[in-house]
Amino acid sequence: PLTLEEVRMLVELFYLPYHHGPLAQHLLEHFRWLQANSLGVGVPATAPDACGGTQWRDRAQSFQLLCAQTCRLHSRFVSSAGQALLYDLHPYLWDIRNMLLATSAFVLWLGCQSITAPILLGGDAEPWVHRGGLFGELQALLPVGNSCDLFYHPPPLFPSSQPYLLRPLLPLDKVGAVAQSGRRRLAGLSSPWGRLGSSSAPALAGRLLGSFLSLSPEYTFVLEDDGGPCGYAAGALCAEGFLQQRDSSWLPAIRHKYPRDLGAGAPALGQEALLFFHAEPLAVPLPVLRRFPSLVQLGMAPRVLDVGASCSLAICLLSALRANGSRGVFCQVSATNRQQLSFYSKLG
Repeated sequence: PLTLEEVRMLVELFYLPYHHGPLAQHLLEHFRWLQANSLGVGVPATAPDACGGTQWRDRAQSFQLLCAQTCRLHSRFVSSAGQALLYDLHPYLWDIRNMLLATSAFVLWLGCQSITAPILLGGDAEPWVHRGGLFGELQALLPVGNSCDLFYHPPPLFPSSQPYLLRPLLPLDKVGAVAQSGRRRLAGLSSPWGRLGSSSAPALAGRLLGSFLSLSPEYTFVLEDDGGPCGYAAGALCAEGFLQQRDSSWLPAIRHKYPRDLGAGAPALGQEALLFFHAEPLAVPLPVLRRFPSLVQLGMAPRVLDVGASCSLAICLLSALRANGSRGVFCQVSATNRQQLSFYSKLG
């Protein structure tokens, strides 16, 4: 059963409509402070004002801990609460869990970046877009803009206690064994995110994420469950420059590494990935690049049935792009890829 401390946490999250309990108040205070002071995160440890960065990281760690405790409360509540209580309260706790997955990953991302301008908040949204309570206040603080559809999804019919971890691609992932392990795991995931043989997996991973991992790793996020990586979100702040660099340097290098004849005898999906590398990419019309300067790409494993986790991925990526000044995003989807079209449509 739930402990007394967990019941107290639950009450404090939904204390009164305009009066938060201590847990919710701490979450809001930490998040407001971390955003307001994010300009000092990238200060080198040897600089005279380095103490500001140390204080920021300490408060970020406290915020991460509170988020983790609340997400764990959601899993414990689904496992322990009686059915009547579960179906009454689960929608509210599910909303908060999804919001904290996104805000926690966003704070982690802030700690890895050097933000050079004040973060733009979502002030261009209509007032009715923001909901009440802790959820609404966190929503208003995220710089996700007017992507309000991402915040309005019904909870799953059958609540799941599956815990998730949402995080950016961290600096440690780019170096040494951690990177090799993480990318090998990502390499086993295709567009439908099914497991593949080892011969075709690296090529297919390169098709999905290779250009982003090489050219725009700072806007790459990973979702993990008990089975390992189960989703990703990748973006490029300046799509025009990203696509030019991809076509002029990254694609020629990857074509040299994976020649056409390498696909002989490989599984069908591996052959498809190799053909993708050797096909000429479609040009993006200039009006699209002018109006929507950033590129995004998301994917989710079939085993993830919780749309809230997908929304958290999208919210985190859009917040990161907007924090650095992006005015809009687009994604490239084949007109024949019904699975991806359905995935993006469900996100809104």
